[in-house]
Amino acid sequence: MEPREPLAPFLLAFPGPLRDRLVAAVLSGEKVSTTGLLCEYELEQEELPPVGERSALIDSDGREVAVVEVTEVRVLPLGAVDLQHALDEGEGYTSVAEWRAGHERFWHSEEMREALGDPSFTVDDGTMIVAERFRVVERMG
Repeated sequence: MEPREPLAPFLLAFPGPLRDRLVAAVLSGEKVSTTGLLCEYELEQEELPPVGERSALIDSDGREVAVVEVTEVRVLPLGAVDLQHALDEGEGYTSVAEWRAGHERFWHSEEMREALGDPSFTVDDGTMIVAERFRVVERMG
């Protein structure tokens, strides 16, 4: 195998049980979309990923477990998330309301608020989110 350029990390949630579940869902093919907050990109002064960008899916132990390729990036208000996106997150949600409740628990968590530097951070229908679709193009190990 030829050496390749190091890839940017593709991080889901924070290391721990949630990341482990999400990584397993990506590897099984259940999870083909993810959602981030636009304000996270702004805070990190990070560009949105372009379609076609490849990155390394990282597990809770910091290992690269797969290469994923971005197939679609949409920026939209939280209130405009559709059922297909919620289903494609691969977390077993059966409705947008269920999906949103799970994401609000994460976004309103102490860990997330600390990462954003805002102890009272909350989302509403107008909060801009980044809905990303991706596919696994290579598995490691």
